Amino acid sequence: MGTFDIKRERRDLYNGTVARFDLVEVPPMRFLTADGSGNPNTSADYGRVLEALYTCSYAVRAVARVELGRVHTVGPLEGLWYADDLGVFTARDKDAWAWTMMIWQPDRVTADMVASAVETVTRRKPHVAVDRVRLEEFAEGPAVQTLHVGPYDAEGPVIARMHEQAITGRGLIASGHHHEIYLSDARKTEPARLRTILRQPVASAAEQ
Repeated sequence: MGTFDIKRERRDLYNGTVARFDLVEVPPMRFLTADGSGNPNTSADYGRVLEALYTCSYAVRAVARVELGRVHTVGPLEGLWYADDLGVFTARDKDAWAWTMMIWQPDRVTADMVASAVETVTRRKPHVAVDRVRLEEFAEGPAVQTLHVGPYDAEGPVIARMHEQAITGRGLIASGHHHEIYLSDARKTEPARLRTILRQPVASAAEQ
């Protein structure tokens, strides 16, 4: 049995086309998550959260390999971004952002397996903020998404077009937090080539 890669198995959710806004149905999925707030470019807390999420995710993969004899690729980093005033996203007022960062986990990964992985990380890397990490199921449902290629700070007009045209044009309204999936490693990819899924959960305007 080969390595399971969520990006390959669910291309409808982890791929897209620039300037095309797709309506997708996102099933309940499980993630390691951690919360925080502030500018991700300058917040030391953001770095601590990412270190904890990645370290725990790789530890979970090791536990799954031993206990289940199955291997999965650690998923891409994802983020839910929210604020009282959604205008801070198009304005890129990052100091006003709150966030929940996430990394996908296979359904077969249990809470006990996560606890075992966290225990290993705590013993081997006591500086990692494992207390920030939790296993959660996230049920997103219907959403509109697109692929953005380019710097993160160039997302504003795309997000505005998504909300003002793609969503309302379908008789829908935004429902839930703005969601981004980072398909590129920002440490190794030049800003102009960064690939990011931008997703917004939606609901029918007629039912509100």
